Amino acid sequence: MAITAKQVKELREKTGAGMMDCKKALTECDGDEAKAVDWLREKGIAKSAKKAGRIAAEGLTKVAIDGNTAVIAEVNSETDFVTKNEQFLNLVDTVVTAILAGKPETVEEVLALETPEGTIDELITNATATIGEKISFRRFVVIEKTDDQQFGSYMHMGGSISALVVMTGATPEVAKDMAMQVASMNPQYITLKDVPADVVEHERALQKQMMAEDPKMAGKPEKVLEGILNGKISKHFKDVCLMDQEYFKDTKEKVAQFLKQNHAEVLQFVRFQAGEGIEKKEENFADEVMAQING
Repeated sequence: MAITAKQVKELREKTGAGMMDCKKALTECDGDEAKAVDWLREKGIAKSAKKAGRIAAEGLTKVAIDGNTAVIAEVNSETDFVTKNEQFLNLVDTVVTAILAGKPETVEEVLALETPEGTIDELITNATATIGEKISFRRFVVIEKTDDQQFGSYMHMGGSISALVVMTGATPEVAKDMAMQVASMNPQYITLKDVPADVVEHERALQKQMMAEDPKMAGKPEKVLEGILNGKISKHFKDVCLMDQEYFKDTKEKVAQFLKQNHAEVLQFVRFQAGEGIEKKEENFADEVMAQING
């Protein structure tokens, strides 16, 4: 029988399951809503939907490269226990492999990607049901390079932090070193010139206000004050600009010096840290264990 959009909507509201799962359940059960609810429960899909409101602030990031295409992605879980789960690890691998092949542009497109085991959305739903806590796909970036450019990648602690760089003139070793630099030192920009004007202006206004309230600045010539102000702004951004950072393997030199010596240049970088920016629920270890036991 034909399944209507109204039936799918009603089942979705009742179970919290995804639209495609609801449509499949109704099709399998000849449109019988009660049987479709049981079908979803048996498959664990309705159970996983109940976990949708939980906070998934742990997880893993991963970098994968295929020729001139690279992807960096993040898949989240509720606890770091899951990051060692074989099903979760396989899911992360499947996600990045599918992204490399399909080159989607949005998270919604990623979730709709087909794999031999079903769509990414279905795999995540199944993983949530099987593993027993919320699993979610958060973000990704696909980067293309030219033949004369190089990728550098690094994954820390199995993917708690991942970094991907695009360079010119770099050996594989230098490219990896730059990825490690990005992973460990967390730069926000390549150079000061890359900092957005509004960000610089905000910092300028803040520093100017602080200087105006500093008695030591009173009576200094305008030209001197401008020089001090520019120095303070430059110092503030030094730690977040890759070229101005200390090179992690030799803190006596800057990254810019290291790259100049190696005739290399960083064109682009991306850094993902699992769970960054997600407000984590405060739980103690015992609570986490009990949550795992009680599912």
